[in-house]
Amino acid sequence: MKTDPITSMVSRNLCTGCGACAGAFPTAIRMMEDPVNGRRPVVEQSNAGRMASQAATAVCAGANTDWSDLDITDQTDADWGPILAVWEGWAADPEIRYKGSSGGAVTALAHFALRTGMVDGVAHVAAREDDPRLNRAVISRDRASLLQGTGSRYAQASPAETLGQIAAESDPVAFIGKPCDVASVRRAVRATPDLATKIPLTIAIFCAGAPNLAATEQLLDRLEVPKDGKLIDLRYRGKGWPGLMQAVWRDADGTEHTSKGLSYAQGWGDILQGERRWRCRICADHTGALADISVGDPWHAAPDGDQDPGRSLIVARTPRGKAMIEAAIRAGALVAEPRARTTLEAAQPNLKNTHAAVWGRTVAMRVAGLKAPQLNGRHLFAQWRELPFKQKLQSVMGTWKRILRDRLWRRVFISGAGQ
Repeated sequence: MKTDPITSMVSRNLCTGCGACAGAFPTAIRMMEDPVNGRRPVVEQSNAGRMASQAATAVCAGANTDWSDLDITDQTDADWGPILAVWEGWAADPEIRYKGSSGGAVTALAHFALRTGMVDGVAHVAAREDDPRLNRAVISRDRASLLQGTGSRYAQASPAETLGQIAAESDPVAFIGKPCDVASVRRAVRATPDLATKIPLTIAIFCAGAPNLAATEQLLDRLEVPKDGKLIDLRYRGKGWPGLMQAVWRDADGTEHTSKGLSYAQGWGDILQGERRWRCRICADHTGALADISVGDPWHAAPDGDQDPGRSLIVARTPRGKAMIEAAIRAGALVAEPRARTTLEAAQPNLKNTHAAVWGRTVAMRVAGLKAPQLNGRHLFAQWRELPFKQKLQSVMGTWKRILRDRLWRRVFISGAGQ
């Protein structure tokens, strides 16, 4: 039996786990949490499932991302995607700023969009109440619900699962997600023009990759959470910038305990980043070029310690996004100062080379006979050519070593899929 296209996407390590396919066809495609391979779609093995999978390719950015219609005006845009303006700032609301991963700008912008009536809901992710190791896709309609999703979630997440609900309702909804999630939402809007009015604003969060559930278990071990403890809360960032990674659990007697805290450098650098999926390592957009607004850490102004009040780097990608940011500043929802467009490179110094290396990695994959993402309109060869010789070589040779070490030619099978 011929494999359907979404299952093939998963099996060939091209799926980003965004959830758009399951959101668009929830009766035929569902997302499952594989502890190693990540949160991935499983297609019902029926004629209806295969038809849904075929149709779902229109909303999937896993195998194909397209920059060809972006307004690229200079080399800065070519490197990072459209940058109309940049600010450094934070949420004026002190609680939002404190709980946010950096300055709380994403939540502040989302709340401003709700408060002003631009949207009636905000699609994003929050920790699952029954299992804080995992994420759930939600649509928030008030400040209290938004606050449940503050802070980074360094775990697999599929916010585009909300697409079905957004399409079924008449209310406009802002969408918050990783760059890959926003890329799929952009494809969905193109495929279904009615969505353009239902999703009037997209916000991307800078992302260096999504660790799997096995990484979360390693983190909990380092936090010394007992295996028989009932996990109540798991915080990756926030409550200060960049904040501590910390857990709360309940013992058999019902007593709650707070774990020790790990710094961002320890938690991300020593544990989580090592378990990012291969698809994240061949991502050519970590800063949300396809969104209206993208927000991340201004590491060039990194704090001394973990408990700075926090600040965000806020990038306008479209005229709509720029107008939204400016309105939020005028209304006092954001406290922000303009920065040079080149600040993005200063704030994320490693990502330009990371993007450039993707050209070498994808070439190495194709030479090895593996499928690689199509990057339409993304002129990475010119950036790859500017890399030092050692990094050029590593992008190719390192990929071949990883192909052999991780046996990337093997088809990915999602545990519990019943295929």
